[in-house]
Amino acid sequence: MDTQQNTALLRALTELPGPLPTSGVIHVVIRHTDRFTVVGNDLAQHPGLSTTAVGFAVRIQSLPQGAEVGIKALAARFPEGERLIAAALRELEAHGYLQRARERLPNGRIVTRTVYCNQPSALLRPLNAAPHQPATRQTPQPAPPPDRNPARVPAPAPPPRLVPALTLPARPVPVPATTPQPVPVPVPAPEPLPPLATTPPRDDPAPPPRPRPTVPPVPPPTAPKPPPRPLPQPRELTPELHRAATALLADLRRHTPEFTLSEDDIQQLAPAVAAWLEREAHPDTIRHVLTDDPPRPLKQPARLLKHRLTALLPPPLPGVHDLAVPARRVTVTPFQTCDGCERAFRSPTPGRCRDCRTGHAQAAA
Repeated sequence: MDTQQNTALLRALTELPGPLPTSGVIHVVIRHTDRFTVVGNDLAQHPGLSTTAVGFAVRIQSLPQGAEVGIKALAARFPEGERLIAAALRELEAHGYLQRARERLPNGRIVTRTVYCNQPSALLRPLNAAPHQPATRQTPQPAPPPDRNPARVPAPAPPPRLVPALTLPARPVPVPATTPQPVPVPVPAPEPLPPLATTPPRDDPAPPPRPRPTVPPVPPPTAPKPPPRPLPQPRELTPELHRAATALLADLRRHTPEFTLSEDDIQQLAPAVAAWLEREAHPDTIRHVLTDDPPRPLKQPARLLKHRLTALLPPPLPGVHDLAVPARRVTVTPFQTCDGCERAFRSPTPGRCRDCRTGHAQAAA
């Protein structure tokens, strides 16, 4: 199959007219008759767009109206990942080719409306109106003179080029030979209608061109990202903790070759590992958390370790007193001595007992 394709391409090169260049690309152009998309050189050779962004712009431009062009829809259709697609769409937004806005439908649902323009630079130029060309007046052609010979029928005059003139040629009326032939009287031709004017008269000034509103600049695609969290630090970086942390980081490549770190990376990450060891995390547990399920391919292991050491930092182990269940306290009401009968009764405040309060209330009534 490869040999056939190469043979066909070589045969096409021999059929190209003119001398071929000695270096560089040679184009074999076959005209498309269906299923093609016109792409301008301002997009194909854009100096500020990456090749991935140009490719996705062409792919979006080739899709029909109403097609889904979200990140997940493009990731399901094409082999690129969501992160690469999102970066390409942000580039197209920054250069004005793409604009995404969130709108609320009448039913309350929020959707993202995507607008794509194949030539955003043309939107910033004012629309130049085409100059008016006044309609040319046509001079009506005179009717042909009537033919004196009734036996010959004259050919009708050709109509005007734009508007046919309603000119009726004079036709003689034949009579029988037995009767004397009168002199034919030509029928006067009606005046031709004036040509239909498709544009205003010459004397009327042309209306000034209406300036087209310029498109506002594209807003930034995303909000500014918060600053990264700092690496955790131990309360006291002792020489023992620092030695154990550097040894654990240097030993990662023995278990997972992708995590081969430089000496500068080990010195930068050692305090964070010391913070984990200070919180009594086991070295095997730290090694498993840092190297478990890395992305493929792993390009920057130090950045991945920095993120995991910061985001997955465990809390300090609780002490013995923190794990003890607090005892339930029971409030006991103290005894009081009644001021009336000297009996003991429970009450938070001193005073009379219930019987004395009842008898005192009845005596007062």
